[in-house]
Amino acid sequence: MTELLRIFGAPMILFGRTLVAIRRHGVDGRATLKQVVEMGSRSSLLIVSGLAFFGAVMVTIAWAQARKYTGNITVVGPAYFELMVREFSPLLVAVLAASRIGAGTSAELAAMSVNEQVEALELCAADPIAELVTPRLIASLIALPSLMIIGTIASTVSASLVVTFAFGADGSAFTDARFIDPSDLVCAMSKALFCGAFIPLAAAARGLKAKGGAPAVGEAVTAAVVDASMGCLLIDFVVAAAFLLIGV
Repeated sequence: MTELLRIFGAPMILFGRTLVAIRRHGVDGRATLKQVVEMGSRSSLLIVSGLAFFGAVMVTIAWAQARKYTGNITVVGPAYFELMVREFSPLLVAVLAASRIGAGTSAELAAMSVNEQVEALELCAADPIAELVTPRLIASLIALPSLMIIGTIASTVSASLVVTFAFGADGSAFTDARFIDPSDLVCAMSKALFCGAFIPLAAAARGLKAKGGAPAVGEAVTAAVVDASMGCLLIDFVVAAAFLLIGV
């Protein structure tokens, strides 16, 4: 329980302060767009390659299991596609983004905190939350769902190509959406949005508290990646359990 409070407590407090900052100062569109590029486009290669390899591994395992029982790998195609859309893609994208976005955000803010640039903003009558946290939060809410869509496409295409060219089966079965309904899409998007909000908040909470020179920056980055990754895993579990409890 103490660990959960530590992981979620500071980001939730920072989220409240960010909402206040948005109401008072609005959102800096230029800074937000810059962060969207930083978080989205510069993370896309990691997401595409990671999800593509995951898709290839998953269908290879599916082929090995299908060969034992049915001998026809295409029968698991529609179920694989639903599982990827609803469960695997949001989780894997969130964990990969937690390492890339979480490390970058915490490193930048920790360096600013250690060099007393955050205090300098306060002395200039600027709100550090509005200047540093708000653009990253809004950008992450845009980037994570987009990365999830890209990652799902990459894993699906990868699975289809491996089945077609490596196993000589009908790869189009792994793009069959017969089992997917609107609740699957809502569940996936909910995970992406919650994780998209949590990652920059967890990273910023760690980065802004960094004090004591270069070692503090490294400690903040490590702690931010751990907090963001663990938080995304817990968010994925809570959202999945909530959708199961309400029967969708």
